Amino acid sequence: MNASAVPAAVALSVVIPVYNEEANLPVLFARLYPVLDGLGRPYEVIFTNDGSADRSFPLLRDQHAARPDVTRVIDFNANYGQHMAIMAAFERVRGEVIVTLDADLQNPPEEIPKLLERLDAGHDYVGGFRLDRQDSLFRTWASRLVNLVRERTTNIEMTDQGCMLRAYRRPIIDAIVRSGAINTFIPALAYSFAGNPAEVGVRHEERHAGVSNYSFYRLVRLNFDLITGFSLAPLQVFTMFALACSAGSFLLVLILAGRRLIIGPEEGGLFTLFGILFFLVSVTMVGIGLIGEYVGRTYQVVRARQRYHVRETLETAGAPRG
Repeated sequence: MNASAVPAAVALSVVIPVYNEEANLPVLFARLYPVLDGLGRPYEVIFTNDGSADRSFPLLRDQHAARPDVTRVIDFNANYGQHMAIMAAFERVRGEVIVTLDADLQNPPEEIPKLLERLDAGHDYVGGFRLDRQDSLFRTWASRLVNLVRERTTNIEMTDQGCMLRAYRRPIIDAIVRSGAINTFIPALAYSFAGNPAEVGVRHEERHAGVSNYSFYRLVRLNFDLITGFSLAPLQVFTMFALACSAGSFLLVLILAGRRLIIGPEEGGLFTLFGILFFLVSVTMVGIGLIGEYVGRTYQVVRARQRYHVRETLETAGAPRG
């Protein structure tokens, strides 16, 4: 590890989490650095290798050797997820403006100047939203559904929460780091801290190589974290639904009791009662699951366990290029 006692100040930090992206990294390097060199401002690029099982880290090491003045690499000992990879970089950034970017090239690095223009216009947080998405029909419609649910259950206003091409001013990043958030959605958390947020449309390209590292399960978990992390609406909706079910069940019991007294036992009525019972039990299980999610989030914070372990950091002192 090469470190400096007095880190050089930079105007722009670009944060890129990397997980099994060896096929994309050479193209990313070839496209990203010319864009940043052309901005005319001092910059740094921080890659976080999130426990990649392929040759991603050797490629990152070679890139650091080729551009040590502007390249920094954080190497995790295991896979901790995109959130922790970004947070580790946020805790180490030197720039006054921070841009997040995925390594798969679906958000072109050539679009970074668009975000910086909006920041220069006075905004403190600029989110990108994908124009002419190149994803599958299923992922596109699923994203729209999740956006709709988020709009109805939280006060987070984002056109496209799945776009990681975003720009933040340093006070927003400092607030995110101080929050100590473990499992939350960084763009939404940044929105809650921003005073003058904005959005801008950015191009979207097909993934250059490989397959998405986000399985269906991870996408569901991400969006569940988003909803439970910023709203009590799921618990409130469940409570109202449970109250309605209780009232309906009580009314049905009265009707069945009255019918039994007036007409007599209903043939097969036992199955009706079992159906009602099973339904109420399933509702109860959903409620327990929701409560468990909120309690689990609290537990993860209070146990104060180390969130990630950095195996190695590559960085070199010196004046950043600009």
